[in-house]
Amino acid sequence: MASTPIGKDRLLSLYRNMLLIRRCEEQLAKSHQRGLIHGACHTYVGQEAIAVGVCAHLRTEDAVFSTHRGHGHALAKGVSAEQLIAELYGRATGCSRGRGGSMHLFAPEVGMMGTSGIVGACILQAAGAGYSFKLMKSAGVAVAFFGDGAVNNGAFHEGLNLASIWKLPVLFVCENNEFATEIPFRYAAGNPTVASRAASYGMPGLDLDGNDVLAIHAAAADAVQRARQGGGPTLLECRTYRTRAHAEGMGDFTYRTREDVEAWKPRCPIVQLRANLLKAALASEGELAALETQVAAAVESAHASAEKASWPEPASAATHIYAKASTSPGTAAPGLMREITYMQATLEALTHEMARNPRIFVLGEGIGKRGGNFKTTAGLYDLHGPERLCDTPISERGFVGLGGGAAMTGTRPVIDFMFADFILDAVGEIVNQIAKIQYMSDGRIKMPILLRGCIGIGHSAATHHSGNYYPMYAHFPGLRVVVPSTPYDAKGLLHHALRCDDPVLFLEHRELLSLKGPVPEGDYESPFGQAAVVRAGKDVTVVALAFMVQRALKACETLAAEGVSVELIDPRTVAPLDFETIARSVQKTGRLLIVDEAFAPFGIGAEIAAQISDHGFDDLDAPIRRLNGVHTPTPYSPPLEHAVVPNVEAIAQAIRALVAE
Repeated sequence: MASTPIGKDRLLSLYRNMLLIRRCEEQLAKSHQRGLIHGACHTYVGQEAIAVGVCAHLRTEDAVFSTHRGHGHALAKGVSAEQLIAELYGRATGCSRGRGGSMHLFAPEVGMMGTSGIVGACILQAAGAGYSFKLMKSAGVAVAFFGDGAVNNGAFHEGLNLASIWKLPVLFVCENNEFATEIPFRYAAGNPTVASRAASYGMPGLDLDGNDVLAIHAAAADAVQRARQGGGPTLLECRTYRTRAHAEGMGDFTYRTREDVEAWKPRCPIVQLRANLLKAALASEGELAALETQVAAAVESAHASAEKASWPEPASAATHIYAKASTSPGTAAPGLMREITYMQATLEALTHEMARNPRIFVLGEGIGKRGGNFKTTAGLYDLHGPERLCDTPISERGFVGLGGGAAMTGTRPVIDFMFADFILDAVGEIVNQIAKIQYMSDGRIKMPILLRGCIGIGHSAATHHSGNYYPMYAHFPGLRVVVPSTPYDAKGLLHHALRCDDPVLFLEHRELLSLKGPVPEGDYESPFGQAAVVRAGKDVTVVALAFMVQRALKACETLAAEGVSVELIDPRTVAPLDFETIARSVQKTGRLLIVDEAFAPFGIGAEIAAQISDHGFDDLDAPIRRLNGVHTPTPYSPPLEHAVVPNVEAIAQAIRALVAE
């Protein structure tokens, strides 16, 4: 496609924006030496042509995702110099309100959706934004800026592959500055060019001079236009060089020489464009000098304002971890009660919510025409088609990270991962990205993503299909972790999960999927953080989770015949965990047993025991006891499998022993 000639005004705008980035970075380097910057500072000096050349074609509503070296991208996308500098100074007026510093820049108001200290995450998030734009039929384009180090990361392969097969409107921009921290690209990559890899994913790939802003501007124009018109993604490799250290204060000449750095300085993109402007008589020395003076003054003013800006209030340090909407009360359960299975109950909830909310879509392996491994999406493909019921490759990190980017940009993904063991490859996306985005963006970006799948031991599934991971996820701020034990709760909690703006781990014990129970026909919400008193009693409190609730119920029936009155409590959600209901029960019974199929060390039982010891110690008539699954990987053989899970008799015996103390 032939490029349209660039007019004087656009050329001067490119020059000014590159100069703004350079002067800001020079100021930040000085500020780092003065101690005004309290953590890392990764400058963009030498790479300015890339951010400016690409972002010149973007609209406010287009989404940019970046990496740790993201100052230039933020400024090119519309973040002000004062907001950027104030952020690195840790001030309340910073673009992330002082929560991010150099590596975590958020300004969703101008489409700057965040920079990340984790290499490759931005690639998946940009693909997710592209999915949102495609689903909502908007003309938006997503851009991922990343360094050469990211192309050897699994996120690169998974992100580009997903963007290609779904023809997502994404521009992948590799800023190949020859070093991933201190590791040279020529050593780290068997394929010496990044652009050539594009062919493997069925997309165009261009190898560009990353210091030639006009070449980048022209290539980006074509790529952005192609994306807007439904042509799919493009990969740009921009060969450039950072002329400062990886981060300010780091040694720079153990892995490269001063001569190498000096050889690149004459290729400075700002110097090149300035010379071209003068040579073509598009600007005079006087015009450029005046513009340079204006930029210098603007940066000095931004620095002065940022240095005077207020610090964030310490009281705000733990705000915006969760969305306010997630604490809304549930609704009453309407309609005729029927006996249906747990799986049918969740399908009813998902069916209702997908009909009500066109922004909901489901990603997973076999969830389309097949309807899911456990029929979790049966019949929905015929109603909504492949964009909303989208089968994925076996690419868990890829589609989980993509889901995070989609949730950030206005849609509501449901990630159906079949078994909880499978998304361990994506834990970094869940913990480092999905759980933290609301907090890092000061509540300006929501994360309405639901991640659902099976947990639990049974069916001789062995060790890679049997994990109980709710204690791990419950440890991290920002995540809601739901573990229903009945069809009624499964439906109500899933409705609530699909209406809240927090990321939710919805973990379904495989042995419960065929369990039948009374469920209303209509839609209703069961709120998070409210335990259910499954059975009232006066002698001992038993707290049980998931499948252990059903086994504990049978134990309670056995013990009732022996004259032992058990109060059985099901927390239903482990994050948040309803300690108040448990404490009230212990106040009445004086005894507490926690029954959990998951391992005992560092588990939910330990947390409940600690909380009750802290706040209800005087109510206890006996020590708190725990009954857990054996601390071992899950075996295959039925006798071995049965031996590692608490059974009904073991629960009953533990209760008898506690009552006798």
